[in-house]
Amino acid sequence: MQKERIVFIDYIRVVACFLVMLVHASENFYGADSSGLAGNVSMLATEANRFWVAFYDGGIARTCVPLFMVVSAFLLVPLRPGQSMGAFYRHRFLRILPPMLAFMLIYTFLPLAWGSMTWEQSMHDLRMIPLNFPSMAGHLWFMYPLISLYLIIPVVSPWLERASEKDERLFLCFFALSTLIPWLQRLVTPDLWGACFWNRYDMLWYCSGYLGYLVLAHYIHVHIHWSRSTRLRVGTLCFLVGAAFTAWSFWWRGVPGQLIETPLLEWSWEFCTPNVVLATFGAFLLFTTIQQQKAPSWLTATSKLTFGMYLMHLLFLAPISNALIAGDPAHPLLPVWVAIPVIALLTFICCALTTKLLSFIPGSKWIIG
Repeated sequence: MQKERIVFIDYIRVVACFLVMLVHASENFYGADSSGLAGNVSMLATEANRFWVAFYDGGIARTCVPLFMVVSAFLLVPLRPGQSMGAFYRHRFLRILPPMLAFMLIYTFLPLAWGSMTWEQSMHDLRMIPLNFPSMAGHLWFMYPLISLYLIIPVVSPWLERASEKDERLFLCFFALSTLIPWLQRLVTPDLWGACFWNRYDMLWYCSGYLGYLVLAHYIHVHIHWSRSTRLRVGTLCFLVGAAFTAWSFWWRGVPGQLIETPLLEWSWEFCTPNVVLATFGAFLLFTTIQQQKAPSWLTATSKLTFGMYLMHLLFLAPISNALIAGDPAHPLLPVWVAIPVIALLTFICCALTTKLLSFIPGSKWIIG
């Protein structure tokens, strides 16, 4: 029997997938290395780049990763009655680990075909696969927090089933406090609340990170029963305030023509900072106001493809970006405000078509999920 789909979740998956590509399209306009993506050092070529990267990457798209985290928790917590920890792990990891490994190998060897990587680099990446993502697949960093979320779900699920609304709210207060840590570490001291070179586990370690989004998803699912109009008002306000701060933080730090360490430029772009959490909460609330009984068929079909699209998107985004930017982010073929969404849209279309074609191959689930 086919599982009934939640319409607004399909919308989130498709939009968040596009936003991931919008983020990486934007990076081409402030990355200072040859890959086109933001490395350790960044540089903005013009004021237009400064504004539009802040607008698209910070203001609009920064919620992409947290939205995927919230969706996963919204769908999976609490565990189904009678489901064991082992059964949960077996089901979830068989869905994500084979495609992840397949694309780690693809990103390790395929760039050799067009000369983007040396054989030595490929061999190094191959040896590192048990430890981390390949050098040309930086976006696969997301898989490791997702795995950690799956690992902890069976542990916290029993507590969430028994916890009261007040209990969950208290934990979310601890989580909210933990979102200040990236700012305090940069602005005050890197050694915070017990953290030091011999202890990385600070006081709020176990209340921080993506676990907070997991509890937030459950809290929204179970305890928020606001009317549609209230969710629209609160969601719009939270998203606009969070997104505006996120965009401003980048614009404020970015000075065209000057090299700047990327962590300093992106000082408020971490996914567990107050502004991003606020914008994500608002965006998710807005999606819950969708009242359609059934999503358009094309959207439902695309939603089923988003994991594969995410895995492969850098294979398309890089050449599309190169074609439109031609090595000069100060003078792309299209104005920057057009070029960024066009790169993302063309990448999205190429990934959707490719993933759809691959889905017809027997056993394709082991490659595209």
